[in-house]
Amino acid sequence: MDHSIDRRTQRLIEAPIVPLLIRLAWPNVLIMLAQASTGLIETWWVARLGTDALAGMALVFPAFMLMTAISAGAMGGGISSAVARALGSGDRATADALVLHALVISLMFGLGFSAIFLLFGRPIYAFLGGAGGELEAALLYSNTLFAGIVLIWLMNGLASIIRGTGNMLFPASVICGGVVFLIPASPMLIFGFGPIPALGIAGGAVALLAYFAGGTLAMAWYILSGRNPARLTFVRLRWAPLASILRIGMLSAFTSLQTNITIAGATALVAASAGVEAVAGFGTGVRLEYLLLPLIFGMGAPMVAMVGTNIGAGHGDRAMKIAWAGAGLTFVLTETIGVAAALFPEAWLSMFSAEPEMIAAGSAYLRVVGPFYGFFGLGLSLYFACQGAGRLFWPIVAGIARIVIALGGGWLVLALTGSLYALFAALSLALVVYGLTIAAAIRSGAWLRI
Repeated sequence: MDHSIDRRTQRLIEAPIVPLLIRLAWPNVLIMLAQASTGLIETWWVARLGTDALAGMALVFPAFMLMTAISAGAMGGGISSAVARALGSGDRATADALVLHALVISLMFGLGFSAIFLLFGRPIYAFLGGAGGELEAALLYSNTLFAGIVLIWLMNGLASIIRGTGNMLFPASVICGGVVFLIPASPMLIFGFGPIPALGIAGGAVALLAYFAGGTLAMAWYILSGRNPARLTFVRLRWAPLASILRIGMLSAFTSLQTNITIAGATALVAASAGVEAVAGFGTGVRLEYLLLPLIFGMGAPMVAMVGTNIGAGHGDRAMKIAWAGAGLTFVLTETIGVAAALFPEAWLSMFSAEPEMIAAGSAYLRVVGPFYGFFGLGLSLYFACQGAGRLFWPIVAGIARIVIALGGGWLVLALTGSLYALFAALSLALVVYGLTIAAAIRSGAWLRI
């Protein structure tokens, strides 16, 4: 076993926490904003195709964000955490072996989800309230995207290996470069240009797949070039490296699934009680909440690397300080966005449509839920700290509580009052409970005991 610790790993163990966290986070926030903007670029152009197309994208968006959340935040977090802990303990051989095992896991999950949505897309989106033109638009977009969804898994798996070493800058540069590609590519493929035929809503999905393919090649080149501290070695697949990723990744995937279940369930409740314009409005409004995910992940990915490295090196007190520093910064950022959205909801919604009923439903959601976005940021950032420590019991408990309050409570108040405002109030309460539950576990030290 090689117990040498390189300079980047040493910095994670010894450098002042807040300056280091900010230095690592800013390129990662940039990368996640860029990645999130890919969906917004598509939405802006697809909105020009009509309300059915916009509502169809609203149905597919939770599934797409689920892929992003699991491949980058959940399984990707498990990859980064395992690599960081191995490097923190000086075990370079294990860190190298984790690269191949991470690629195998990414490939298997990508192909599995591709099969699920290609085979069962229609009943899935119909269950979420899709019907008529919006359902057909959702299926066309979904089938195109999920035919190649394995590419986002490979790209994010490779990026997570790199981030686990404390390098946030290279993945950021690759993904930002991909967004520059998407700005012209999406409208060209959606509406056609010269010899390029107009593919409609499917064109946005084709552009995304081209972006994922380019990102995968760039990340693979970086690791194969030998620049990454964790290098690809062709070893026999073993359960121990797989388990070190899957143990955290699967629990994290369950946490990501909880978030998407909440949003998808709320979308179904809106669809059952209002029209397609309300679904489009809620779906567009809730995209801002989804936009918080990459922002929080931007802070959370360096927290995973920093906490995991310090846990591996035996520095539990420093890991605790990292958790609170990251949570404080994230709360301020997400609360600021939420309050701004509550005060000026039309500024966001009018970017996508001028339909009055769509604007009204989206505004109601942002005014009620937006002021509580900070608690979502608080809880999710602390979830990343727990991920780095390899302890996910309390984030899972908090996520279950959020589902029960948001969907169970939301269904009850909607049935009693028939008011979307009541449903949105339940969603707000769920965010508060989610954030404070994980914060209480961190404060008491229970996060490191279970």
